[in-house]
Amino acid sequence: MTILFRLKDLSSDDSIAMSFANLKRNRNAIDQLVKAAEATNTNQGNKYTDDRIWKPTVDKSNNGYAVIRFLPASEGSELPWNRYWDHGFKGPTGKWYIEKSLTSIGQEDPVGELNSKLWNTGLESDKETARRQKRRLHHVSNILVVSDPGNPANEGKVFLYQYGKKIFDKLMDAMQPDFADEEPINPFDFWTGANFKLKIRDVEGYRNYDKSEFSRQEALSEDDAKLEEIYNSMHDLNVYTKDGYKSYAELKTKLMSVLGEAAVGGAPTMAQERSLGEEMPAAPIKAAPEPQMTAVSSSEANDDDDIMSHFANLVNED
Repeated sequence: MTILFRLKDLSSDDSIAMSFANLKRNRNAIDQLVKAAEATNTNQGNKYTDDRIWKPTVDKSNNGYAVIRFLPASEGSELPWNRYWDHGFKGPTGKWYIEKSLTSIGQEDPVGELNSKLWNTGLESDKETARRQKRRLHHVSNILVVSDPGNPANEGKVFLYQYGKKIFDKLMDAMQPDFADEEPINPFDFWTGANFKLKIRDVEGYRNYDKSEFSRQEALSEDDAKLEEIYNSMHDLNVYTKDGYKSYAELKTKLMSVLGEAAVGGAPTMAQERSLGEEMPAAPIKAAPEPQMTAVSSSEANDDDDIMSHFANLVNED
């Protein structure tokens, strides 16, 4: 028994010795460690990437072009689009708040409540703050990427596409044209829809879609088997738009971190908010002032989704 234990001990020692020898032979050089660290940082910057989402590629001048086809409602959905709201603003602390609004799923949201309180003070400075912090509407649809010169690997694939008011208005214009000589079309229809030429221009630092337009009506494919394959590749819009929400408590903590403890205009300070807690009456989920706020920046004429993209880029730069 003693011999066996000694043999076992020797075997263990040899294993340790071999591991140490490998360590000594295969030490990491400084340049290897630096490259590994840089790769880690790069990957962290992309940690929120969702492979379901398609985003158009733009050049150094922030201009771009692609052709997409809006797809019909998926099984179990009434409409070929869904929507949600979020908030994006920078606080006095220098930190950013970019989060989905709980009002999207019928719940109270701390930013909406704060904005209502700010608006109701009657002070123009508070209304200005509420405007900067207002929620923004996003639409989401399934699309087929027909042409993507900036990333040809996307062509022929089904993605989710997030877009704002500008593009949604173009969809509505196609379905409800203004002039008698224009035939209404259903841009989401497989057989009688039309491809959408997405033309992106840089206007005052923001992406502008005014030149985007629909092509002539034509079937996406004459092959029903191909159309069925596309249909079966579509994503569930309800799942996507109802995912990724933080709790009210988490959002309130984030909001306090971004705004700090100081009073915001004539509204209660965040410290007062904590002390009053439930004593303060909650604003209705659809706070009347917030949707009526008028944007005051030059971004007013630009697509909301690209404003949020602009915010996200600023966050990354910070």
